[in-house]
Amino acid sequence: MREVRKRTLLTLAINSLMVAMVATRPNIAHAIGVVGRFMHNPGPSHWNATKHVFRYMVGTKDNGILFGPNNTSSIVGYTDSDFVDCIDNRKLGTGYCLKFSNGTISWKSKLQECTATSTTDAEYVVAS
Repeated sequence: MREVRKRTLLTLAINSLMVAMVATRPNIAHAIGVVGRFMHNPGPSHWNATKHVFRYMVGTKDNGILFGPNNTSSIVGYTDSDFVDCIDNRKLGTGYCLKFSNGTISWKSKLQECTATSTTDAEYVVAS
């Protein structure tokens, strides 16, 4: 019964962080994705990681998506990848962020289905 309670509390905590992530905090997307992989069988380290994200959110509560006056109205995109993000299955971690007028309009952090043989291959996967 105690394990079910721990799993339920972790699920509620991660779900509340997901709401914040989707609404205004894309900077926690990767952390939530990693901790969310272990919701079916969480350990103490997963709960500690979730609490760490909450502490980070409190410490950076003034951060968020801001749209303001800007001289340029261009779209800027950033991509990144991690050659071996998940040591369990050697999958590739990728992400991107699109900004318009200094405000983030789209972002994604994903564990790819494929594996890469080098960091160059990993960068090509995320760029495509």
